Amino acid sequence: MSDSNTTDFTNPSTFILLGIPGLEAAHVWISIPFCAIYALAILGNFTILLIVKIEPSLHGPMFYFLCMLAVTDLALSTSTVPKMLSIFWFNSREIDFSACLAQLYFIHCFSAMESGILVAMALDRYVAICHPLRHSTILTNAAVAKLGLAVVLRSSMLVLPNPFLARRCPYHRTNIIPHTYCEHISMVKLACADIRVNNYYGFSLIFLITGVDVFLIALSYTQILRAIFSLPTKDAWLKTFWTCSSHVFATLAFYIPGLFFILTHRFAQNVPLHFHVLSANMHILVSPMLNPLIYGLKTKQIRNRLLWLFPHKGP
Repeated sequence: MSDSNTTDFTNPSTFILLGIPGLEAAHVWISIPFCAIYALAILGNFTILLIVKIEPSLHGPMFYFLCMLAVTDLALSTSTVPKMLSIFWFNSREIDFSACLAQLYFIHCFSAMESGILVAMALDRYVAICHPLRHSTILTNAAVAKLGLAVVLRSSMLVLPNPFLARRCPYHRTNIIPHTYCEHISMVKLACADIRVNNYYGFSLIFLITGVDVFLIALSYTQILRAIFSLPTKDAWLKTFWTCSSHVFATLAFYIPGLFFILTHRFAQNVPLHFHVLSANMHILVSPMLNPLIYGLKTKQIRNRLLWLFPHKGP
């Protein structure tokens, strides 16, 4: 199929994903770090799931939430990277219209789930530090399951209008998406219609999901810090805060690239298009790769079990 952008149609059967506009000649080289990051994300998250499964001492709320995070990271990265690599390696740019809408939905849905799971993990840390004697009675297995279900339902339902809003738009100017995946705003910008409803709903999702979740996490850590500073010694402060450090780093790894992407996409209009696309890809890829490393290096139980799985052999 030609990449011409003058095709006359209303509802295209396929879209064309350009990859990274302006850097097409470097696609093969760009694919190397992207493939390596994806491989690390797959290996790391499957390792986390395996360790939690085989180690009975890890069968608790914090590690159940960590498993939810690992599954979400696997789904988020897998919804984008295989198609991205097929563009880079095989110039396979076509994507079915329905598949594009499905990819759009899954990307935003799994991103919202990850945000919700980080809130649930912040709640776990709040209860563990501020109400340690009641932790096991508050965060029971049933409560953890209900929180996980609430995260899934919230994300699924709030993001569900996105593909329908995109589908209602007529596309008769072009079917070329200057991106590596079907992102909502990049797709509806091609429409020959008023997309204010799409933009308003996109902004509302930022506040309803990201805004609310960041507020709840900040509220949790405000209470956590108050509890920490009430401890008698500085060593007790550091030891208690250390139990939260993995979650803090995971939260920063997810929200900072996302915030950077949103700000550059919305307000930095003079930034080259390939920079927007690269920042969007890093938002999708960085967190799934870093989360297993953060929890593997900073959680003693996981680190010990990992050393047991891969014992060091002397000379």
